[in-house]
Amino acid sequence: MTATQLVPPATETGDAGTRIASAEVLVTSPGRNFVTLRLRTEDGVVGLGDATVNGRELAVASYLADHVTPLLIGRDAHAIEDTWQYLYRGAYWRRGPITMAAIAAVDTALWDIKAKLAGLPLYQLLGGRSRRGCLAYGHASGADLPELFDSVRAHLEQGYRAIRIQTGIPGLGSVYGVASSAHAGVGGGTRYDHEPARRSDVPVEEEWDTRAYLRHAPRVFEAVRAEFGPDLPLLHDAHHRLTPIQAARLGKSLEPYDLFWLEDVTPAENPAVLRRVREHTTTPLAIGEVFNTIWDYRELFEEQLIDYVRSPVTHAGGITALRRIFDYAAVYQIKSGVHGPTDVSPVGLAAALHLGIALPNFGIQEYMKHSAETDEVFRPTHRFEDGLLHPGEQPGLGVEYDDEVADAHPYARAYLPVNRLSLDGAMHDW
Repeated sequence: MTATQLVPPATETGDAGTRIASAEVLVTSPGRNFVTLRLRTEDGVVGLGDATVNGRELAVASYLADHVTPLLIGRDAHAIEDTWQYLYRGAYWRRGPITMAAIAAVDTALWDIKAKLAGLPLYQLLGGRSRRGCLAYGHASGADLPELFDSVRAHLEQGYRAIRIQTGIPGLGSVYGVASSAHAGVGGGTRYDHEPARRSDVPVEEEWDTRAYLRHAPRVFEAVRAEFGPDLPLLHDAHHRLTPIQAARLGKSLEPYDLFWLEDVTPAENPAVLRRVREHTTTPLAIGEVFNTIWDYRELFEEQLIDYVRSPVTHAGGITALRRIFDYAAVYQIKSGVHGPTDVSPVGLAAALHLGIALPNFGIQEYMKHSAETDEVFRPTHRFEDGLLHPGEQPGLGVEYDDEVADAHPYARAYLPVNRLSLDGAMHDW
């Protein structure tokens, strides 16, 4: 017997019943598009993973169906770490949102199976409960201040204890992130409260004016603080639209209004530029919803350039990988702030909640409520009470996929908008 035969590969270990017997890639569109991986063991235990990449859904569906699922059949469902390494290190082309979303779906589905086999809610396998619930923030928005105030009040009535603030900008039409805007349909297609993408053959083009935004944003937060007082945690997302010096100016101008965080102030491709932002403002910074691996964060953590990590389970390689990122962040007193709008399915949200309830360095969880149609497809058991999200006590993730309902909602092409400068029509970050 050779040395390589002494340790059987993962495909030959474990009880026969825990081997993966089938892997299905499911695409549905109950108001927006979702990609779900469903794994089933030989004993019939089912695990779900979210693989949704907004506006590129079919790319990750193909990656999974054509290149990943054939590798899973016969593997031991318990071998989560080995499977993660097999899919990441075994591929020559690593990283990127499509690859990491596919790995995340496999990883999450395997954790779902493992927890069901253990008869425990997933968070119990991640170290158990560290808090009563996960503090959540909602998205308040409006085309103008009266509409924004109405939205804030509505969120407070729903029980939110922290609120993201986004508004229209004088002189501009539709602005991404302002879901309730009266101008939301301008430019074609439809924008839904539950789906910021537009169902159209090409992306809708929006206008942008950075100078107008930088003048307007401090006035908005001054008005919100005057209306709702100093205690309500307020957040704001700049959507990567600013240069480093513009981001520094915004952070400094918002200091009097005590933000919980300022998110995605500048494009994330060059993390070193956040040094300039950090030099000029004490406003806490949240970064990373477009990051995919732990390597994207190394410089930001070690130089303590951010305060919150925004990566979701769905796009950062799954529960296994995101837990590593948060453990690394904890060394530098950096907390979690997981991306959680409706382009993350209820499966991805459930995974984030099980991880968040166990994390010692949990910070806050983004939470946009999914549409009723979406919840009919996925049937989640997590709940929102008194400003906190609770993952539930069902074994596994606590999400069940309804094929019959899902099949009634076929895929429909949809894109997030693109930005052009109002001054000259040049393409711009958004």
